[in-house]
Amino acid sequence: MPRIIIVSNRLPVTLDRKHGELIYHPSAGGLATGLNSLETDLERVWIGWPGHSVDDEFEQESVTYQLSKDGMVPVFLTKRDIALFYEGFSNGTIWPHFHYFTQYTTYHDDHWDAYLRVNQMFADKVLQTVEKDDIVWIHDYQLMLVPGMIREANPDLVIGFFLHIPFPSYEIFRTLPWRTQLLEGMLGSDLIGFHTFGYMRHFLSSVYRITGRDHNFGKLQVGNRAVSVDVFPMGIDYDKYAQAGLNGEEPSEEIQHLQKLTDRHKLIISIDRLDYSKGIPQRIRAFDLFLRRNPKYHGKVTLIMVVVPSRSNVDQYRQLKNEIDELVGRINGQFGTFNWTPIRYYYRSFAFDSICALYRSSDIALITPLRDGMNLVAKEFVASKEQSKQGVLILSEMAGAATDMPEALLVNPNDMNQISDAILQALEMPLAQQAEALTELQLKLKRYDVRHWANNFLRQLMETRILQEERQTKLLNYNTKEKLISAYQQAKSRLLLLDYDGTLVGFQDEPGDAHPDEELKVTLKQLNDQEGNHVVIISGRDRYTLQEWFGDLGIEMVSEHGVWFWKKDHWQLNESANGQWKEKIMPVLENLVERTPGSFIEEKDFTLAWHYRRIDSELGANRVREIRDQLVYLIANHDLQVLEGNKVVEIRSAGIHKGKAANIVLGRNEWDFILAIGDDHTDEDTFRALPDHAFTVKVGLNRTLARYKVRSVEEVRELLHILAQA
Repeated sequence: MPRIIIVSNRLPVTLDRKHGELIYHPSAGGLATGLNSLETDLERVWIGWPGHSVDDEFEQESVTYQLSKDGMVPVFLTKRDIALFYEGFSNGTIWPHFHYFTQYTTYHDDHWDAYLRVNQMFADKVLQTVEKDDIVWIHDYQLMLVPGMIREANPDLVIGFFLHIPFPSYEIFRTLPWRTQLLEGMLGSDLIGFHTFGYMRHFLSSVYRITGRDHNFGKLQVGNRAVSVDVFPMGIDYDKYAQAGLNGEEPSEEIQHLQKLTDRHKLIISIDRLDYSKGIPQRIRAFDLFLRRNPKYHGKVTLIMVVVPSRSNVDQYRQLKNEIDELVGRINGQFGTFNWTPIRYYYRSFAFDSICALYRSSDIALITPLRDGMNLVAKEFVASKEQSKQGVLILSEMAGAATDMPEALLVNPNDMNQISDAILQALEMPLAQQAEALTELQLKLKRYDVRHWANNFLRQLMETRILQEERQTKLLNYNTKEKLISAYQQAKSRLLLLDYDGTLVGFQDEPGDAHPDEELKVTLKQLNDQEGNHVVIISGRDRYTLQEWFGDLGIEMVSEHGVWFWKKDHWQLNESANGQWKEKIMPVLENLVERTPGSFIEEKDFTLAWHYRRIDSELGANRVREIRDQLVYLIANHDLQVLEGNKVVEIRSAGIHKGKAANIVLGRNEWDFILAIGDDHTDEDTFRALPDHAFTVKVGLNRTLARYKVRSVEEVRELLHILAQA
């Protein structure tokens, strides 16, 4: 049975040392909860750092043995590794940069070297652990290079990657010196997941602009593989929070004291880890503004602010802590009275039961991060209101959770006025309206909980395995290639129908640059000169270019998808071709070029093509959508068709296509052997027209009518070379 190999920076247990002894205790977090509750019979193996440096070899063996009992495999990191890899590149470079705090981004080669080295350590541990048919699921920004490293060593593994933080816009991401390496690392995966569509869109945009790979509905072609990119919003363990406190256990005295405040005060809860991305100072200032604007609520509203310590040894975090302390002190000093403290500030963590008690007691949750991958605190607050159905969530629109929770009061975390107004609106919101919003939110959170998130990702990853296996069955492997070669050798009359661009040569930004090399021309001539062979190039190219490139080889050529046929020494026109319509369409395309620098028109005898390979992908797609309806209207009475190809839009006669051209050639003889090779949708017409016994071959892994697939132009060239020597 295959296993799931989970790879994350931290294991779901934390190793600690007390009085010289190693102690194990569970790690808190939604990731561990979700992955431990996967609805699958597959065995799980978890690879990660145990949370404490262990340098002694004997102790490492002991820890490895103990963790193996629970299906865990440790990666041992030194204190230097943690300083450079984790605190350095992960949290000093990627974290601020991906959260749009570029002023805090550090650029140190030794940090990058450590990140590279530690990612390789994780990859090596996976390769030592993995078995045939295992599925690998890698998590988060600390391990972005691991998928590519594993893929290079084991190309057949099924690998998933999930990023738990935001992915920044291209304009932000592009400034990283190591941008290409990070993208190529992630693209080693078969499935890449993000919390929101916005993060996914930013990633795909960066991939296109930096690596040149465009996507088709979230599918990327990376070498010989198809990589899927999709959205998987993470949920929480809903029942855990909804049922907390129902077991009869009393909360701590401190929490009971805070709960008693509800008799006299409205409570606003704010819970964050100390981090500049959380927008804590801005939130305090917004509360200050609320108090100044609404004196009637003095003595009636208390903000309970819990800030969990984090990275207190880093200057930025120390400065943030000092700023928060000063703001809280100033507001409490200015507005506080003997009987009322406006902000109850706790710089520490609370136990689970205490946090849930605070959720249940609070009237409002004020969650306003400046940027957050998801923010599960918002979802925890809503789940904790399962019984009461009373409470209001004020949520930053910059948190990933905002896309799942439109029923909340969404605010711009930088807009103090808007947050102040939202606090007032929440305080005065009728109970019926609160219940309605909470009920809607709770229904969604129950359905899309953390188990759903984990199982949904895993299900799609396993479907990827099935799709890969299906692709493999169509690949022209050794056995099917031998079958094809044998049929070729035994045949007396052979027909070879070959597309050109994307089949015999790779695509170029300038169509004129994709000229044939001498090796290709020699191979084609050898094939055509063999007794019984008839080689035909069926291309969308214009006749003059084809004649210049191949006119001396003696092969037949079909230009403009079937408009012109080259026979021995002259071109013959397809009777159904008509070019009078071009003068009506040309001004539309010329206007398009005027407004889209970098695009250009290719005019053929009976075809017009607008190329946008050299411009921004999204701009090109927008332009295509813009002119599609206009073109359809213009061609309505001209028996034309509009075809969208690889960064090109073509307008041509509707009754002319490669399938009809293939039929014309097909009908001239009784062919013992037929081979057709092509790479795009125009070649599907050829495949459709041929008899079942024909060998039809698609270049690329996309869906096709062809019987077989090859991965690349190089494989096509290799096959033709073998046939030329047969």
